[in-house]
Amino acid sequence: MRINLASIHVDDQEKALRFYTETLGFVTKNDIPMGEHRWLTVVSPEDPDGVELVLEPSDHPAVGPYKQALVADGIPFTSFAVADVHEEHERLKGLGVTFTQEPTAMGPVTTAVLDDTCGNLIQLASM
Repeated sequence: MRINLASIHVDDQEKALRFYTETLGFVTKNDIPMGEHRWLTVVSPEDPDGVELVLEPSDHPAVGPYKQALVADGIPFTSFAVADVHEEHERLKGLGVTFTQEPTAMGPVTTAVLDDTCGNLIQLASM
């Protein structure tokens, strides 16, 4: 058994696709029209056949309050591994990304938290 998909709820699929590809550096794996929305997935360019991140529309009534509560409490929805949090933080800040937590050492792990512009906080982590 292995994980092949993980989802993140986004308020605008097109805006999310731009952020996750042009800013974070993921690549589009699937972009299939599905009526009002799309089956839209991105992957790491380092592992194009690895886990796909589904950019899922935030249409379900439970999603909005859930996302708002997480953001209000400063809780990241998910975490992405990076080689060096400090380097990635500087690169992304240079692209205009807003961070809610600057790089912080937590024992053997360093983390930072960014706003994905689509209603989510995302943690970056490196060992």
